[in-house]
Order: sequence, then C-alpha cells, then structure tokens
Amino acid sequence: MRVAFVGKGGSGKTTLSALFARHLTHAGAPVLAIDGDINQHLAEALSPDTSPGTEPVTAPPLAAHLTELKNYLRGTNPRIASPEAMIKTTPPGRGSRLLRLLGDDEVHARHVVRAGDVPLMATGEFEESDLGVACYHSKLGAVELYLNHLVDGPGEYAIVDMTAGADAFASGLFTRFDLTFLVAEPTRKGVSVYRQYRDHAREFGIRLAVIGNKVTGEDDLLFLKEEVGDDLLTHLVHSPWVRAAEQGHGQGDLNALESHNRHALTVLREAVDAHPRDWQALHRHAVDFHLRNATAWADRATGLDLAAQVDPEYVPGPTPQP
Repeated sequence: MRVAFVGKGGSGKTTLSALFARHLTHAGAPVLAIDGDINQHLAEALSPDTSPGTEPVTAPPLAAHLTELKNYLRGTNPRIASPEAMIKTTPPGRGSRLLRLLGDDEVHARHVVRAGDVPLMATGEFEESDLGVACYHSKLGAVELYLNHLVDGPGEYAIVDMTAGADAFASGLFTRFDLTFLVAEPTRKGVSVYRQYRDHAREFGIRLAVIGNKVTGEDDLLFLKEEVGDDLLTHLVHSPWVRAAEQGHGQGDLNALESHNRHALTVLREAVDAHPRDWQALHRHAVDFHLRNATAWADRATGLDLAAQVDPEYVPGPTPQP
C-alpha cells in the first residue's frame, strides 16, 4: 500500500511520516520510506537515536541515477526504444521490469539504506546546478517512475514524505497513492492547504484523510472539526517526546511516545488497510497523466509520439495481464 504525507510547511508531515514508518516497522510490516521533499530531513527523523553532531545516513539519490533507473525499468518493452524516450509518466507494459517492495533487484540494492530501523530511499536534494534551470518535479519524476513500476500488496507499505503545500499537484505523482494523509495544525494557515487538496483530490477520486497535529486541547480539536469535517481522521496531541527526540535528547524509544499519539498511529494503519487497491483505476490515472504530459510538452521535447508507449491491453498488478 502506498501512502503520502502532505501539508503546509512546518505542519509536522516529516515527523509523522517517520513516526508512521517506525510504527509499522516495529509491528513487523515490510516498509520503505521515501523522502520526496525538497528539504531532505526524513533520514534524520527516522534516526532519533543518532548522536548529536553526527550526520544522518544518506541514501544514494534516485534522481541522480535517472537514466540507469529508466534503462532498468523499461526492460524489453518494445514500446520504449531507449531510456531517452522514457519520461516520468511512462507507464509499464509487457516487457517492463516490475519491482517488488524491497525486492532483490538493482534499484533497491543501489538506492535503499537503513535509517534507524527503517529502509529509506531518497529523491535527492535540489542542487546548485539546478538553480534557474530545473524544478524539483524533474527529480520527483524518479519517484513517479518507481511507483508506476512497483507491485506492492496488502500489508506492505511505501511511505512518501512529499513536498510542502499544494505543490504536489504540479505532477501526476499525487495519483500514485492508496491514501494521502494531510497533516494540519489547528490554525487557519494550518487548514488552508487542506481546501486545495480536497478539491483536487475529489476531482480525481483520490482518498484524502486529515491528521490534526500539535493539538493542545478541546478548542483546537473543535476548530479542526469545524474546518475539516468528516475528513478529519484522527489527531495527535502536543508531544514532549517528539520535541525531545528532535533536540537529540533521550533514546527515541517509540514505546515511550504518548499513549494517545501511539493510538493515532494505529488509526492511520487501519485507514490505509481498509480499502484494497483498484489496479485498474491506478493504472488508468497513470495512463491519463502520461497522455497529458505527452500532449503538453513531451512529444515536442522527444520528437516522438509518446502515446504509443501505452500498452492498451496491459494492467500491472500481482498477476499482470500477459
């Protein structure tokens, strides 16, 4: 199952991404955390036991090896002549290499490291050479390709910490998830991003649930209920444990997290597990955004008819069509 964490900058989405990934890992579930934020802090959040002054682990960035990733994923797909012909939205077809979560393949072998107890993959930072000539979505294309070719099942979790604000809707990546968690503080600014996400999510049939964060009392909770309504799934209270972990104090023992906040993490897992994946709908979104990109810019950029990359008789899944 694929989960995105989104929200306003400073809402706590990276912290909650890490807490949820650690919660699932401690429960014995297969988990891959993916840092898809322009500010790459997920590794640090996943490793609260790291000694002060010690640099957190760094995952070899997906975006820095985009050509190799494309070449591997296209496999023997006759519709994709070269990695240069493959764009971020190119969907898999017959002959493409599909990935299993944390599988024995060169993509996971090259790019996955362990941050604390959690396997981690990262998009990569926005580098000086990108300034003025590229946007971060060009890097997020590597994550989109990865998810397009990932065959994950119930009880397996790919957790992506996304860019802040409504910027995630600038590409089709937002349709690659089974559930999107929007983290909102109990303030007007905190819920402002929610309204943008809500409208876009409804347009495309994307499941969206709001997590209230840093709630200090009944007034905060009432505010969130009034502003968010039935989309409010659960909330976390202000956490001295989180603050201490972020300051490098204590050992980051998840069992010491406040009982209400531990229960909220259980609610998140129940929400993710509640709806089995519709592979047909997931692939339909992938094809739709690929055709949009082909028409908008990619046909012109590549000199190819990229609509021809769509295999009309193929839908990926645990038992892909022959």
